[in-house]
Amino acid sequence: MSTSFLDFEKPIAELQSRIDELRETTADGGVDIGAEIAKLQVKSDKLLRDTFAKLTPWQKTQVARHPQRPHFKHYVAGLFDEFVPLAGDRAFGDDQAIMGGFARFRGQRVMVLGHEKGEDTASRLRHNFGMGKPEGYRKAIRLVELADRFGLPIVTLVDTSGAFPGIQAEERGQAEAIARSTEACLAAGVPVVAAIVGEGGSGGAVALAAGNRVLMFEHAIYSVISPEGCASILWRTSDKAADAAEAMRVTAQDLKNFGVIDTIVAEPVGGAHRDYPGAIANLGDAVERALDELTGLSRDELKRGRAAKFLAMGRL
Repeated sequence: MSTSFLDFEKPIAELQSRIDELRETTADGGVDIGAEIAKLQVKSDKLLRDTFAKLTPWQKTQVARHPQRPHFKHYVAGLFDEFVPLAGDRAFGDDQAIMGGFARFRGQRVMVLGHEKGEDTASRLRHNFGMGKPEGYRKAIRLVELADRFGLPIVTLVDTSGAFPGIQAEERGQAEAIARSTEACLAAGVPVVAAIVGEGGSGGAVALAAGNRVLMFEHAIYSVISPEGCASILWRTSDKAADAAEAMRVTAQDLKNFGVIDTIVAEPVGGAHRDYPGAIANLGDAVERALDELTGLSRDELKRGRAAKFLAMGRL
């Protein structure tokens, strides 16, 4: 799969294009220019490292939204064994934007759930671009309560621009479903580890991210509203989205300083979309460490710690 380059990666794209052209020339039986290709590749790799070492909040937003980033199904395939998907909210239907089920994580039985955006037009429509509806959040509640009943740790993978804002979702009680999903995560008597793996947008993200430990990829974002939405409200134009992203402090680095998240998970150079195995392995190691830290705590200790963590946010 060839990598799609973002706007700010244009110099890298030009270098890579030149490298590809030279490789085609060599493959066609032309002169051996391996040394020149190697030299350009070193230059390209350095430019990639330097570029991603100083991304702006808006550039991180673009990376977090990259359509080729790993999705829920990739993390499940790479980190979990014996995954048994569970469907439906037992009230209205099955929302494919939020998926989950029983699984085994590095030898330990867990409940895993998260947002699935899809990776092509058909799957994105089927999964509603990861924007959950009330039945999706009620499915999440069902799975969280099921895990609590059986004493299984919960791992959530958050990647959504926000909950679905359609009229039908509002008619079916979107706000109430999100609130009860957040409540269910806070009330669980088992360890809850949440990971922001792409976009963490608004209440649609918090509904699955109210955990004892909140992890976040270094190029992910987490915010109460999208930068475009914020800009539209404050400046009456989405053209100010970059300024809004800067002001909102949406990056993992800022949120770690504020105590909103606990751990920043390193991504491969150039972002998770450039190295699925590396990104998935890094996340798996971080989840394992978080679960180890929570092992042995009582139900009351887990609940009290989770409540104290979220009540402390925003206090000086």
